[in-house]
This record gives sequence, structure tokens and C-alpha cells, in this order.
Amino acid sequence: MRVAVPRETAPGERRVALVPETISKLRETGFELRIERGAGQEAGFPDDLYQEAGGELVGADALLPGAAVVACVAKPASERVVAMDAGTVLIGFLQPLTDRGAVDELREQGIIGFAMESIPRITRAQSMDALSSQATVAGYKAVLLAADRVPKLFPMLMTAAGTIAPVRALVIGAGVAGLQAIATARRLGAVVSAFDVRPAVKEQVESLGASFLELGVRVEETEGGYARELTPEQQAEQQAALEEKIPDFDVVVTTAAVPGRAAPRLVPTTAVERMRPGSVIVDLAAETGGNCELTKPGEIVVHGGVTIDGTTNLPSLMAFHASQLYSRNVEALLRHLAPEGELVLDWEDEITAGACVTRPEAAS
Repeated sequence: MRVAVPRETAPGERRVALVPETISKLRETGFELRIERGAGQEAGFPDDLYQEAGGELVGADALLPGAAVVACVAKPASERVVAMDAGTVLIGFLQPLTDRGAVDELREQGIIGFAMESIPRITRAQSMDALSSQATVAGYKAVLLAADRVPKLFPMLMTAAGTIAPVRALVIGAGVAGLQAIATARRLGAVVSAFDVRPAVKEQVESLGASFLELGVRVEETEGGYARELTPEQQAEQQAALEEKIPDFDVVVTTAAVPGRAAPRLVPTTAVERMRPGSVIVDLAAETGGNCELTKPGEIVVHGGVTIDGTTNLPSLMAFHASQLYSRNVEALLRHLAPEGELVLDWEDEITAGACVTRPEAAS
């Protein structure tokens, strides 16, 4: 079975769907791998490594014809979609909840689309959970961005010139990205607090050495592990409580997200205006509008001396390891869909059916 790996064309996307290590493993079990020249270059995987792993390097024109599976990171451009044969399996972040036009385009072309963000969050699918693997990278990078921008040293230092107090950091949202942000900030020496509306995560926060911030706003988790959406009254209560606490912190990392919806607004302008000049907010929810009212996706804003970092696609900034992790997720899904090297799409299977966003049988 032939698997094609294109070079990513989305602006700013440096990751690659399959790395040489994975190419070698898949080839040993009967997969035929065709890689577009330069596909891994920006992630730190030059063409010669793909050749050594047994992949076939081709130009863009020869990549897609005859491919049974196309593995990508971001959804491919329209000209790539129309170049795929009907019945081709496409694996990637396809944004089924936010880009219906792209999903309709795949359906019209007869593409069988598997969205990595739609992988069911069940034990059997953990190795395929690309949302978690990429959130790990994003949480780590968010703290590094904050450390770079805040005009303070993160750890406490005792020097001949006196003692320097450590940075106080707040992480809002204790999902995968938030927990990684907590761990990273702790390793850098910050005093870390965290808040989440799900009381069940308190133990995880404290196990990483952070303090759990009690604000009196609590909801239960959904089946996918996300917090249920707050009522307008709960949102107002949460904003008011955060507005009182946020000025105590030098660094705030926000990670709250609701799949398929705009990010909840947690940090109003009034809260930012109460923070000390030099403080930094890194908004990991910037791609869906941001948790901070002043966030501008893809931009860095300074308001009253406070920096609000809305950098998007943080995993792409650490493309080597982000690609390595994502490649393992894709490999696990490929082996699930083609256990003997040939596609066997079992629509009764929870993973196969749950991750699929377009298929010929559902076209009507």
C-alpha cells in the first residue's frame, strides 16, 4: 500500500507528517512510502535521511497519483485535494468542526478523510492522540516564550548582591498543555499556581509542585476530558475572581479551549490593566480567538506595559520533536487502518468511525 507524504503548504507550518524513523518502520511491514522532496527540511529531516530510511523521493506532480493514503499535518490546499484519486484516504488535522467548506470539498472529491483531532479519547487510541502530543509541545514552548519576554529571572537566586525573588506564574487550564506548562515553569524555578474549573485535576496540579487556585467555579468534565461550557453567570463569576488574582502574577499562560467553538474569554482588559508593567500573558487559545480579551491571533500586543503573546501554532516552532511525536500518532493510526499493510476500514470500530469525517457511504 502506497503512502504519500507531501510538503506542507500552510503558512508557517514547518512540521512533517512522517519522519524517517517512522518511514523505516512502516517500510519493514510492507508499506510503500513516497515523500515529496523537501517535505521534512524545515523540521530538521533532510531528504537524504528519508532515502536512507527507504522512502522514495519524488516531485509534487508525481506524489499523489496512485497513493492509497496521504498523510499530512494541516489540511491540504484545494489544488492538492483535486489531484487525489477518489477513494484516497487522507490523514491530518482537517478541522471538521471549524472548516465545513474544506470537509465538503473532500466529500465532493470522494476522499476518505480521517481527522487527527477527531480521534476518540479512549485508552485504545492513546497512541494516536495527536491533540495531546502537540499540546505537550505547545505547553512547553509557551513557558519558554514567557521566560524570554518577562524582564525577570524565573528562579530565586541568592547572590552577593542580594536575593532575587522567583517569578510567580499562573497557568489557566490544567489539560495536557497546561500540565506541561506547569512542569516547565517549575523546572525553570518559578513559583507556580494553576486554575481549572474541573476539580478532578487538582491532584494532578499539586503532584507537579504547583498550588491549585480555588476560585469557587466548578464544572464536570465531558467524556473527552474537556470542561463543560460555563453558564453566563459562571463565566462572569470566573472573570471577576481571576481579575482579583491575576495582578499577583508576573506570567500568565492560558490554555482553555472548547472544541469547535471560540475560546472562552477568561481575562478581561480590566484584569490586564491591573497587572504590573513587564508582566506577560501567553495565550495558547489564540487560534480560536484567545482567552484574553486583548489577544490578537498571530500578534504580540503590549497594553499598559503588559505583553500579550498571541503566537499561533506553537508546535510548529519546535518542529523536530513535534513532527516526531505526530509521526508516531499517524503511524499508530495507519497500523490500525491497515493492520497487514492493506486498508481494512471497519466502520463498526469506534476509532475508525469516530475519526472519519468524510467517506463515500456517507456522501448522501
